[in-house]
Amino acid sequence: MNEPQVKLLLVDDEASLREPLAEYLSRQGFAVEQAADASKARTALQDDIPDLVLLDIMMPGEDGISLCRHLIEAQNLPVIFLTAKGEATDRIVGLEVGADDYVVKPFEPRELVARIRSVLRRANKGAPAAPKETDAHYAFDGWKLDPLKRRLTDPEGTVVPVSSAEFRLLLAFLDHPRQVLDRDRLLDMVQGREAHLFDRAVDNQVSRLRRKIEQDSRDPKLIQTVWGGGYRLACDVRRIVPSVD
Repeated sequence: MNEPQVKLLLVDDEASLREPLAEYLSRQGFAVEQAADASKARTALQDDIPDLVLLDIMMPGEDGISLCRHLIEAQNLPVIFLTAKGEATDRIVGLEVGADDYVVKPFEPRELVARIRSVLRRANKGAPAAPKETDAHYAFDGWKLDPLKRRLTDPEGTVVPVSSAEFRLLLAFLDHPRQVLDRDRLLDMVQGREAHLFDRAVDNQVSRLRRKIEQDSRDPKLIQTVWGGGYRLACDVRRIVPSVD
């Protein structure tokens, strides 16, 4: 039985790049929907939800940063930015709002395909097999995280939405409870590749995660700052293997 095609939404106002890139990605086995700007992308999202969005930063009208924030907060979709060489500041902002990766124009399409597959693996795309130890849910301080569904619930059982970057950051802490994780290690776990160039990105991600799981994000009890060292999850974590129905 063939696996379903991975669906991509390619958003770029430059048709001379967008159209041949869409054709190349289609030949690589992806189902590609194109949008020339953020407005058309929002319309496309009403009809179908992709597995990943390839998003240009500089576009007329709504820019890629604004659309990325919507994609992550409202749709919780993985995003890879397509950026120009001179947009270093925008790349930093993009990573801070939760984008998963970026490629700099001009780029090799084969490199982009490798990045897409890497991001999808990190985002846990694909159907899981029968429950096993690695599929275990996490329980911590009354909270629960289902890593396969990326479903976070608070002590009252309310689902709390998390972005892709927030999910990976929380997972890094849950896999290393009570351990001090410095910024370089966290960035490597959460973003990979050249993330060490964006030291402040992890601080912003920690701040956003604190606003979601702390009673008072200004006085955090769960994710503690270790001055000169990094951050630490200051609670015990249990692993619960789900039962098979």
